[in-house]
Amino acid sequence: MLSLSAGPFALSIDRLILLIALGVALVVGWLYGRRTKVSVEPIITAMVLWGLVAARVGFVLLYRAEYAQNPWGIFDIRDGGFLVEAGVAVAALVAVYKAWRHPLVRRPLTGAVASGALTWMAVAGAISLMELNRPTLPAQTLATLEGQLVDLTSLSGKPMVVNLWATWCPPCIREMPVLAEAQAQMTEVEFVFINQGEAVGDVTRYLEKTQLELRNVLLDPSMGVARHLGSQAMPTTLFYNADGQLVRSHLGELSLATLKSNLDQLAIHTKSDL
Repeated sequence: MLSLSAGPFALSIDRLILLIALGVALVVGWLYGRRTKVSVEPIITAMVLWGLVAARVGFVLLYRAEYAQNPWGIFDIRDGGFLVEAGVAVAALVAVYKAWRHPLVRRPLTGAVASGALTWMAVAGAISLMELNRPTLPAQTLATLEGQLVDLTSLSGKPMVVNLWATWCPPCIREMPVLAEAQAQMTEVEFVFINQGEAVGDVTRYLEKTQLELRNVLLDPSMGVARHLGSQAMPTTLFYNADGQLVRSHLGELSLATLKSNLDQLAIHTKSDL
């Protein structure tokens, strides 16, 4: 499963795991505080906030060339661009600094952080075991805009980016020019656009209106691909290696930087599979 949804809200599984770990850390810190009369929740909150800022700044610096084309995109964190290593490092520094300044918080803070970290590792590890074999490209037959039937697995053979989208989905529409440009420039990657739940007329009118030149536009009126993959929201973008194995997924709008980040990881996985 790639995501969970509740009404209009959707959350990727990896972010849900982090929220669970944070919740455990806060609860453990609160319990320690009740017993020792020392509150560590503000410290944990500061760790999270500074960690998020550092993760965003680190990601922006890493992909500064892409953000230079759209500077306002730096502040649009909806693209999910965060450098985890930078965030963890800064959060750890905040914890060390607070523990050094306030010796009484050392034990409860250590207990809270350790509990959160162990929770994250346990839940992430359990999910990894359940998905021990990489999910593969679903063997489903879909129609093109011209009515021709295409087996998804027939498109494998080189790295592939599969985008699940709809014309009524604002973030889908916002990211489409980025994906269209990437498709035009990156012939070594197969880009596939699978429309979810709409009729051919809706999709055709959208493409005519926007004048986007997209290849591999497929129709999935029953939304079978999304159900097969466990995707509960759109847009969802999936990154497959040349063997049709899923190596990355992105829930929500892609910016040029986050697309480049995922493509970089796809290239690393592709080389490691050779």
